[in-house]
Formats: sequence, structure tokens, C-alpha cells
Amino acid sequence: MWDVIIIGAGASGLMCAIEAGKRGRKILVLDHAKCAGKKIIMSGGGRCNFTNLYIETNNYLCDDLHFVTSILNRYTPWDFIAMVDKHNIKWHERDQGQLFCDDSAKQITKMLLAEAKAASVNIELTRTIFSHSRISDKHFSINTSMGQLETQALVIATGGLSLPKLGATPFAYKVAEQYNLPLTATRAGLVPLTLHQMQKEKLTELSGISLLAVASCNSRCANKTKLVSFTDKLLFTHRGLSGPVILQISNYWKAGTSLYLDLLPNLDLYNVLLETLQKRPELGLKKLLSFYLPKRVVACILEIGKIKSGAIKQYNEKQLKEIASLFHGWKPEINGTEGYRTAEVTLGGINTDAICSKTMQVKSVKGLYFIGEALDVTGWLGGFNFQWAWASGWAAGQIV
Repeated sequence: MWDVIIIGAGASGLMCAIEAGKRGRKILVLDHAKCAGKKIIMSGGGRCNFTNLYIETNNYLCDDLHFVTSILNRYTPWDFIAMVDKHNIKWHERDQGQLFCDDSAKQITKMLLAEAKAASVNIELTRTIFSHSRISDKHFSINTSMGQLETQALVIATGGLSLPKLGATPFAYKVAEQYNLPLTATRAGLVPLTLHQMQKEKLTELSGISLLAVASCNSRCANKTKLVSFTDKLLFTHRGLSGPVILQISNYWKAGTSLYLDLLPNLDLYNVLLETLQKRPELGLKKLLSFYLPKRVVACILEIGKIKSGAIKQYNEKQLKEIASLFHGWKPEINGTEGYRTAEVTLGGINTDAICSKTMQVKSVKGLYFIGEALDVTGWLGGFNFQWAWASGWAAGQIV
């Protein structure tokens, strides 16, 4: 008999185990992977973007942002930074408050495992869960590859469907279905976008080019449609479009929705064209645009817009306005996303209406808890999802 069994040795599961262990609870963490915290180790290019200094509720997608606020306010980025500093892990801040390890993401996993050990947490890896059932109020039985186990509290911290090569499974959603909990439809988030074949072929030669851009699309939330925009680096790939700006907008883009890219966000191209028409009318359009964008990008976008390049004097003001609109509001032909294979997160999941924001316990099933990515809470790129994992794991750890 265990006080608490946590299924999932990732960010939220380890945090929950640490906090519950500090309270003297007898904790067992189970995971089917060979090592704990695989997503942590792979994150941030191997340096782990472990939190963000500017966490706000609006950085998250959830049908109930009050639920998110309640949890994030009780465990802040500074609380996690204090743990990082305690273990003498050197870190640095990048753009927009993103915090990374100076050395390696493995330091974060090592830190969490050290904290778990200090709290007398038991961790069993390469373990399979065959079945589980609720025997009585706050009493669960779990059939595993290490035998039959019983626990007073069961915490599901197995994440979502993103990055299946790292061991992602629908385990949490199956548990939710077993207890008739509402689920919000899932889809890949923070994921590269693919292009329709003809446009993909045209843009293949741009693979590897990166530039600053603004990505915008209309997003429907709470029965309202609003324009969502992000400014960051755009990366052309052999499959389509990627880079931070695309990953961010992918959380809001849905099939059938138009995506717009401003390839010259710091320039008023129309005014530049008019000024050039007056001062340097003989200058070629391609040459002018190549002052601001890579030549290959200029050629491809003009081809897509069916605009023949010539001297600026060949175009009237209406045509110049159309050229400016093309580069400030290019509408790529999006085919879809690369899916869970490369997605950093899973959008959707267990509806938060079923969960108590103070305890992370299922309202209708005493002793059953869900934390982390399994819930319908998704953060932006930049450390927001790790902070959600730490905060939701911490919240459950105070109660289980």
C-alpha cells in the first residue's frame, strides 16, 4: 500500500512527487521509459527553457483561464528559479524572458531526481501499467509489471500525444474516459506547418532561410473571433514553414483558417516604393526588394504573386500598393501541420471543468488527480509549458 502513486516521471510528475514526499507521504513514481524526464532533457536545444520571467494567464490556451490563474499564482517562476539556484545551476535569459541552462538540460533532471531522493521518493522505470481500478473511496488498485499495487491517491502525469518517439501515449485520456471525464478534442500544438504540394515545390529552394516576420490568423475562442499575431523568426523548411513565429501561431491556426505573414514587419514597403518611384525610377523591383530580403525569397514571392519584375517606373501606384500588400500580407497555402511527430505540445485534453483548481483532484472521483500536459491547458513557446508543469505538479503535491 502506497500513500500516492504517480504515473509519469516527467516534469509535473516529479514536481508532485517532490512536494508530496516533503510532507512525509510514501510516494511511488512509475514510468514506462528507461530514464526520467526525457522531454526535459531534449528541450530547448538540450539546454531546457525551464521557465519564463513574464508569465501571464494570456500566454495560455484554456477554456477557463481562471483555472490556470489560480494555479500559476501559487507557484511562480521565482519559486522554480530558487530551486535551480539552490543546486548551483547557472542560467541565462534570452529574448522575452526565456530562461535557459548555461550548460545542459540534464542539470534540471538531475536536480529534480536529487530533490526526489531527498524526499524519499521511490521511482520505478521501465514499468508497464496493465490495468487499474477504484476499489473504494480514495483507494485504487493498479496491476503493473512489478505486481499488484494499491494506493490512496492516484496521480496521472503522463502528458499528451506530442513527440511519440519520446514515449508519448494517450494513457491519460483513456483514464479520463474510464471515469467519464469530459475531453476537449486534441491536436498538435507548437508545430511546423506544411504547404500544399505546388507551393511547397516553389519554396523548396528557400529551405534553411530564416527571417523576422509577423504571423497572424483569426482565432475563435469563447464564441468570439479575434486576430492573433506573433513577431519572431520564420524558417523555411523542405516541408513548409517553421521557426518560433510559426510554432506560436500554430496553437491558434486551424484547418480552413487563413494565415498571413508580414515578411517586412519593420518597413512600410508602400512608402519605400513610392519614394523610389520619385527618386530612382530606373531601379529594378527585385533589386530594391533584395535590399531588405534574401534574393531567393524575393524571387519566389514575386512568382507566387504573379508579378513580373521590372524597373519601378513600370508600375502605377495601384500596382505598387498590391506589391506592398503581397509582402506585408503573404497568404501561404497551408496544407496542415507536421502532427504530433514534431509537435512540442498537445492542445486540448481533459476539460478543466472536471478538475479542482486548488488540488488538481477530479471533482467526481476522490483520490484521482491529473496534472501537466494531460489537461486542456497549453502555453506559448518560451518556457510557459514547463512553468505549467511545475505549478500544477506543485499544487497536487500539497494535497495528495
